[in-house]
Amino acid sequence: MMSSENVANGSEGSDDLCRHATGQANRTKASTESGSMGDIFPDLGPETPVISGVAHDRTESLVTLRGVPDRPGVAAQVFTELAKSGINIDMIVQAGASTGKVDVSFTMPDSMVKAARKALDDKLSSIGYESYFVDMNVGKVAVVGVGMKTHSGLAAKFFEALSAQRINVIMISTSEIRIAALVSLDQLDDAVRALHTAYGLDADQVEAVVYGGTGR
Repeated sequence: MMSSENVANGSEGSDDLCRHATGQANRTKASTESGSMGDIFPDLGPETPVISGVAHDRTESLVTLRGVPDRPGVAAQVFTELAKSGINIDMIVQAGASTGKVDVSFTMPDSMVKAARKALDDKLSSIGYESYFVDMNVGKVAVVGVGMKTHSGLAAKFFEALSAQRINVIMISTSEIRIAALVSLDQLDDAVRALHTAYGLDADQVEAVVYGGTGR
């Protein structure tokens, strides 16, 4: 059974806690009123550039539609038809428009090429493209990390490393956490090694996983 002394001490402790919490709240309120939020939550500075790994994917295929009509809605139709067939698209590039026709290139997992061929063949007349070509001898390599958008030189280092090994870049995609390039499959291993060396990852050989067709 709790004694009256313990009850009294407990009450005093509760009062102390209440007074402490009230004091903290008043100090925070005073700080907010007297200064900016930046005084309370200071700027921690830009992200430190950290390349955590080099990822690669051997299961990519490149599809190029040639002579696609250059008008609104055609690209939407192409990718809607592919989506209906459950095809995941990763990288996309459109090139050329001076003749009223464009070439649209995109990548997908090798396992979905057969379904893509059927979808494109079925919609040839409605989409109005002239032809298409599938290249299964390509691979994707990427560096993954943070600080991509706040630090210059990361992209330059990426392409300088590939250029030094005479590796041709077919397509490029970027995000806040990665720089990726599509290269010939027979040059993929050289690209991975070159980027490991360029970003100082040779010692650890850290690799992230790129899931084909998901854009991750």
